[in-house]
Amino acid sequence: MDTKKKNWITTVVLFCVFVAYTAVVKFVDVGFGLEGTELGLSTINHACEKMFPFKSFWYDLTEYLGYAALGVCLAFALLGLVQLIKGRSLKKVDKEIWILAGFYVIVIAFYALFEKLIINYRPVILDEGLEASYPSSHTVLAACVYISAFFMFMKYVKNKTLLACLQGLCVLAAVLTIVGRLFSGVHWVSDIVGGLLLSAALIHGFLVAIKAK
Repeated sequence: MDTKKKNWITTVVLFCVFVAYTAVVKFVDVGFGLEGTELGLSTINHACEKMFPFKSFWYDLTEYLGYAALGVCLAFALLGLVQLIKGRSLKKVDKEIWILAGFYVIVIAFYALFEKLIINYRPVILDEGLEASYPSSHTVLAACVYISAFFMFMKYVKNKTLLACLQGLCVLAAVLTIVGRLFSGVHWVSDIVGGLLLSAALIHGFLVAIKAK
């Protein structure tokens, strides 16, 4: 079996791990969450909830980092648009940009899916009543956008010092968002883990696609 096929199989396995974990969150140790809603893995989730009550600082910080991630998406979209205008052909847009665009679409699709396929609800009520909580969308957004940008910068940033700075910022932003989302108290710990597992599968698939172009 060639390396390319093995890499795609690994991506599928990672997705299967996420699906299996999601089933565990849905059906194992089911207790009660906010306002009597069902909550899987309730023992560990409630234990972590006591450790990480709502904190507005971390919530606001992760919101801003989420907006910054959207800004990164826009920056790469503009890069693709510039290539399209200059080259006057879709073929003149780098294949990496097309792969990244497809990657973003898949991330959005999963976000939309779990807005409808509700596994559990947030441990706190913010502005709109009960809200879907699994997987943590900020975790998925930060991991997918910042880590994919980490690798995209390797192609487009030639200055080694600038590249190191940008990649360092990507890692920092991703870590702060993921950790901050847990510290903010607006997610169950199972939501964060689910977001990380989904992100691992998506990012691995993205990297395989980039290498296979």
